[in-house]
Amino acid sequence: MPGVQRDFAKAIGLDESKLSKALVGKRQFAAHELVRIAEHCGVTVNWLLNGSDEAKTVAAVPAIPARADTKEEPRRRILEKAWELIAVRGYHKVRIADIAKACGTSTARIHYYFPTKDDVLNDALRRNVKLAFDRQVAELHAIECADERLYRLVELQLPLEGLLHAEWSVWLQVWNESALNPALRSLYWDSYDRRYRTIAMTIRSGQEQGLFRSGDPDRSATALTALIDGLGVQVLTGHPNSSVEAMRSQLREYIENNILGGAEEKGEE
Repeated sequence: MPGVQRDFAKAIGLDESKLSKALVGKRQFAAHELVRIAEHCGVTVNWLLNGSDEAKTVAAVPAIPARADTKEEPRRRILEKAWELIAVRGYHKVRIADIAKACGTSTARIHYYFPTKDDVLNDALRRNVKLAFDRQVAELHAIECADERLYRLVELQLPLEGLLHAEWSVWLQVWNESALNPALRSLYWDSYDRRYRTIAMTIRSGQEQGLFRSGDPDRSATALTALIDGLGVQVLTGHPNSSVEAMRSQLREYIENNILGGAEEKGEE
């Protein structure tokens, strides 16, 4: 139906002609378009590509269960606005009244979906996890070489201005709150474990392809994840001499010196 297709294209910010061509197989959806479609429809990119949220893919599937009402439009819109406000202003400076104002609704309506402010933070973290998972699947699913995939995965971890910077801001606040509030820790560790497992999967794949050095992939993933976290925090907090460019360079150098080299290693034996 033309009207429905036009409305859908507008909702996901995509030119209608590009949507039409993609739907009939004349062009492929770009990674960012897949993420927008998944976000709008309340599904994962993994579901769009493989028909299942739990299908094995290049990124570790989140342990956090999906909510039954993720497709409900009012709730999704409220969460998007709350997430944006928390990322920009900080969790403790955002009131339920601020979220209601941004959504053009009442505080009672916000409380209907999120009884407490902690519920907002919990679901902001859930949204962070889904966005990261969707983006990784969309960006990495067509990359076969593990070394290219690892470099791209690192690129997706950089706190670039815009969406990635906002995600890092929410992560930083969740780290702080989980340190003070034990009730948040299981949700946080489920989220963190997914990121760690994705890196470990990629390193293990590189070892199997003969591109990476032998060794414990979990140990390598732990070290690389810790380095990403430390450098990311420095960038977000404006540490002297820190920048996204410097972070990218340091991570690539670490990978080249400590993870790559499978072929050379075999040649030395």
